[in-house]
Amino acid sequence: MRAFLANRAWKEGSCETMTGARRIRLRIRKWRTSRLWAPFAVGVMLGASALLVQLIAADLRQQPGAGTMRSAQQKQEEGAAFERAAEGRDAAAGGVRERPGNPPPEEGSGAAKGGAADELGDVVVRVYITGENRVERVPLETYVRGVVAGEMPPDFELEALKAQAIAARTYIVRRLELRDRSGMPVRNADVTDTPVHQVYVPLKKLGQTMDKESREKYMAVLDKATEETKGEIVTFRGEPIEAVFFSTSNGYTENSEDYWQEEIPYLRSVPSPWDVDLSPDYKETVTMTLKEFYGKLGISSGREPGKPSIKVLERTDGKRIAEIRIEGRTYSGREVREKLGLASSQFTWKVEGDSIAITTYGYGHGIGMSQWGANGMAKEGRNALDILAYYYTGAEVVQASKLANLSEDRRL
Repeated sequence: MRAFLANRAWKEGSCETMTGARRIRLRIRKWRTSRLWAPFAVGVMLGASALLVQLIAADLRQQPGAGTMRSAQQKQEEGAAFERAAEGRDAAAGGVRERPGNPPPEEGSGAAKGGAADELGDVVVRVYITGENRVERVPLETYVRGVVAGEMPPDFELEALKAQAIAARTYIVRRLELRDRSGMPVRNADVTDTPVHQVYVPLKKLGQTMDKESREKYMAVLDKATEETKGEIVTFRGEPIEAVFFSTSNGYTENSEDYWQEEIPYLRSVPSPWDVDLSPDYKETVTMTLKEFYGKLGISSGREPGKPSIKVLERTDGKRIAEIRIEGRTYSGREVREKLGLASSQFTWKVEGDSIAITTYGYGHGIGMSQWGANGMAKEGRNALDILAYYYTGAEVVQASKLANLSEDRRL
């Protein structure tokens, strides 16, 4: 896409220059014809001598021609236009790294809201609407807006919503670029509208339960979060990242290899203390019978279930359970979380009679950006780029159209 944009801009500039030069040459010919033949005609009519004709001709040649002046002026104008275009391209390349709060680029400069970003706006995302068994085709930025609506509460801080918009855009750009088809129940779509990929709310359902005034405010903040980050994605070493995120941390995020098998350099454990006080999902207790507990873990016993033997063997850098032994069997914290349907892999437990109460801390896998942590950072005055740089170690925000190799059949 980058080569295509550069090539197209070069061709358009060349055509414009050639056309201008052709006009200039034509005007020079006309000028010379009219100005050089006029004195000769006068000389013939008056019977002037050859010397007089030469003097007049010489005098005319010394005058600055309109064509020459026009050519210089045009070159100056073309040079200024070229410099403005170059400034626009530089702004598109570097403007996305500017911190929010700085003066916005001038209208028409070709910065984040124009130029390269507009090219990506042509890309279509095919979303499988699960509950309606249909595929919705929407522009990429419309899809991003629907994901922000589905993944974050509307009363979150604007900078948190912007961080979510950039993460959501990164996810879909990477998926389209890699032609990733994982998790799809149908062949003619790119993503579902579920947490398997990203929760997406169609336009017609946005703010359905709100009154008119509330809906207008809601749409305005969604539009603002999307528009102010238009075309921006998170990259690491020139490639779109796995922009994973989750609801609430236990006070820390997790290293990727502590939950998945792969060590990813930008998915490192960092403190996330904001979640503890802000998130309503920070702490949760579920209670089940010991029989249910053993059954879900696949532990069978020939006797009546008694008090289980449970011991934590290892914890992760993110303070979650890495390994735990239950009734002589070893599990990973992730296994226990998934088998028991827990909110987090950090948990404590208490056995009372034939029941066990398990208290979890945090909500989600814990890798990447904490959404409630992002909101906490925004409340402290941090902007979207600060938030993303904090949760995705060593990554940077750039324009997606500079990287994404999206095929032409994906465009409107």
